[in-house]
Amino acid sequence: MSVRVKLTVLGSILMIFFSAILSAAPAPQKDDTARQLKEAADLYFSYEPQESLKKYLQISKDTHHKDAFLNAAFIAMEQGSPKQAVDIMSAAHKYYPNDDTVTEFMAEAYLADGQYSAAEMLLSLLVAKPGRAEFLYINLARAQMGMGEDKLALYNLQTAAKGKNHRALSNYLLGLLYEKEKNYQKAAQHFKKASTYDHQSLEAKEHYAAALAKLGDYNEAYRQYRMIYSLEKNLSSVNKAMADLRPRLTKTEKELTATKEISKHTFVKKFLIPPQDAQEIRIGLGTRSSGRPSARKTVKFSPSHNFTVKELQNGKKLVRGKAKEEWTAELKDGKAFLLSPKGKKYPFKKGIRITVDVPSGEDAPTIIVRALMSGAGMTWASVDDKEFRGDLEILHNTALNTLVPINVLMLEEYLEGVISSEMPIPFPINALRAQAVLARTYALKHKGKHRAYGYDLCDTQNCQVYKGVSAESERGNASVESTMGEIMVYNQKPIEAVFSANCGGITQSAKDAGWFEHAYLHPVSDYKDFDFDHLQPYHFKDLLQHAHDAYSRYDKHVSLAAYRWTRVVEEEELRQVIRRKRRKDIGRITAIIPLRRGRSGYVSRVQVKGTKGSVILNKENVIRGNLGPGMLRSSYFIVQPNYEKKKLKNFVFYGGGWGHGVGFCQTGAAGRAEAGQDYKTILYHYFPKAKLNKDK
Repeated sequence: MSVRVKLTVLGSILMIFFSAILSAAPAPQKDDTARQLKEAADLYFSYEPQESLKKYLQISKDTHHKDAFLNAAFIAMEQGSPKQAVDIMSAAHKYYPNDDTVTEFMAEAYLADGQYSAAEMLLSLLVAKPGRAEFLYINLARAQMGMGEDKLALYNLQTAAKGKNHRALSNYLLGLLYEKEKNYQKAAQHFKKASTYDHQSLEAKEHYAAALAKLGDYNEAYRQYRMIYSLEKNLSSVNKAMADLRPRLTKTEKELTATKEISKHTFVKKFLIPPQDAQEIRIGLGTRSSGRPSARKTVKFSPSHNFTVKELQNGKKLVRGKAKEEWTAELKDGKAFLLSPKGKKYPFKKGIRITVDVPSGEDAPTIIVRALMSGAGMTWASVDDKEFRGDLEILHNTALNTLVPINVLMLEEYLEGVISSEMPIPFPINALRAQAVLARTYALKHKGKHRAYGYDLCDTQNCQVYKGVSAESERGNASVESTMGEIMVYNQKPIEAVFSANCGGITQSAKDAGWFEHAYLHPVSDYKDFDFDHLQPYHFKDLLQHAHDAYSRYDKHVSLAAYRWTRVVEEEELRQVIRRKRRKDIGRITAIIPLRRGRSGYVSRVQVKGTKGSVILNKENVIRGNLGPGMLRSSYFIVQPNYEKKKLKNFVFYGGGWGHGVGFCQTGAAGRAEAGQDYKTILYHYFPKAKLNKDK
């Protein structure tokens, strides 16, 4: 029996039913069909997916229009009804038996419904077209894995892994196959590749760590688990694995976390700042991901030149110190004191300020601060030494019973430590200049954000990542100096200069992200080959699963996983996350249903259904932080269930972008700058209606 005869048998009853209905009514005029399709799309983007689905089903019944079928199937799958999507696409296949898009949609509906044999038959009919082949090989392998045909799946995944767009997913699935065979050497190789291509793939890191442990590389296995632990401290599997590994370690925790120590001060030039641009700013150092102070009992520091320490309470000089000496502020039994290199104690109450003598010549004074947290809440989090311009304050926060280190310096000096921390320095100079303008704008707009803790801004992504002199570069400094004093304004006030690493092809509005609406924070496209004026819901499947050209697809000095990413989240781990973070046990997870999706594609409301109930997730940061271990890169995604022996095993996310997607797209700016756009053109693209304060 041929493939097409088999497929006809699979849907024969449904075909007869749809045939009778679809042939009953004459097709309306073309213009009327276009109007109805637009009305159905408007319903979807007005957050009425069920009404939109009904409309598309009616259009497909009346007109047999391909787009109506595709949209109806997309929404049915999104609403957790893959069986309905199978029925819809079976009807569509009657009218479009040789259409690749219809065949692909039908195959994916079968795949999402766990009907792997039917999915494999359909996928085998598709031609491996350039730009689409990699994903089709992955889906074919997923169907074969579901059928237990692991050797065929292995071959197709090896082919897919040679591609460029889904390397993390293909290597992760390869790792699972080798793990199943107990070939831990090859499993480790592929899990490592998957986590290298996408360092946010915690599932790849966890399997990589497990494979390393099987191979006897206990130190590296522990280090990988430790990175996962820094993001998700309550994963039972990770905690158990770390406990089992500790007795086998041959290195200390400090050695395994590879703390970077600074042995000598850096020569940095003085920054000559015009009086009109000179203003002071206070930056909390080593803060938590929330911007709150970290718990610390000591602050060790070493100034580059002779220095003076004054008490903040009364401004009196406490002590003088010599260049390159290492001093320690310490908190013990609720009392704070400064400890000299010779062990002499200088008690203080509210805090102290360390001011380094400014030498003659070109070099500027700096202060090294030991063991500060970097990247709190990220997989690359570490505790390293940092070096800073300006003064250092150390507050005694009695309410939190902690010491709080604060860098006090000029705004423009601060920006030089931000640019290289927030954007890859090899990016084109006009991208760096645009970033410098926005970093300055953000700092002025949000100055005082954390005044409750004694500083204006923190040094994490809660504000702007700041690493001081340790992160400065010639190109970064030049971008700050060449845009001195420039900010983006709206109605003469600094704008909300928000930015994300990658918008995935299009930005979203502040309102859709769950923020306050702003006239200058509305969606703008970075796609070069897609017209958003004619967007339909089903297009998101194509946009997120296949490669589309966009300025934000720029891949020099940055991973492509920031533009297109995948995650495979185990049902069991998602259940743990929901139980812990939402404080509700909803039983086994059965579906993840996007309830609201804006025209940019970002999801702003999600229902997670379980056997004992459900939870609703609102706002992009809540959605990203509750749909798996760690954080999803963005809320711009589609998600599909994946079954094993007819039991839901995990969810496969296909996503785009990294971050909230509102405002400035850093990678898109790099792509635009490389295409020849200057920093003003770039800024005006991402912030329409705003303007530069120094533009006439």
